[in-house]
Amino acid sequence: MSDEHDAAAAGVLGGDEDTYRALLQSIVDVARAIFGAEASSVFLYDEDADELVFEAVSGQGGDTLIGTRFPSSTGIAGFALVTRQPLVVDDLSNDPRFSRERAASTGYVPNGIVASPLLHDERALGVLSVLDRAPDRPFGVAELELLSRFSTQAAIGLDLLLRARRARSALAGEGSAALVARIASLLEEDEGDEGIQLLEALERVLASRGR
Repeated sequence: MSDEHDAAAAGVLGGDEDTYRALLQSIVDVARAIFGAEASSVFLYDEDADELVFEAVSGQGGDTLIGTRFPSSTGIAGFALVTRQPLVVDDLSNDPRFSRERAASTGYVPNGIVASPLLHDERALGVLSVLDRAPDRPFGVAELELLSRFSTQAAIGLDLLLRARRARSALAGEGSAALVARIASLLEEDEGDEGIQLLEALERVLASRGR
């Protein structure tokens, strides 16, 4: 394959990454609005570094946190990742798992949080968090079910983002026609369309509420 073809293919993969990042951003934007929260975020679990990385942020800290890292075992998000269980903490000041120092370093110290692990094919890919939701919207069964749907969607988005990054990295290293064919197959799986359809449905719910 020519260098020109390699460059063109890498550009397409970069565009796919942008699409998946936009999908994640839409998820946190809609989650924040529906739950009446001050902020919402998606963390990616970087297994090699054993760290959580801000991949998408809506609300407080949105302009500065993308790419920020911290040890995966710290904080409420770290607890959700390790236990693979969602949790709701209404008063973080009384929870020993909360890392106030780390929160302060981001420029925003929340009072309450809902955190849900993002699981895909038995793997923990990251965490979805909703911070300081509206006090008149307590989390009940219906809210937790909706959060579960957001988590499923976010896990799909993270998985696709990781695949795009691996594919682009492999293409840069090998540049073979067989590899490009394998990448194209990888990025055209049906679950991407399913994820986008779910997001569109959630956005219609948001629009119907007049937000």
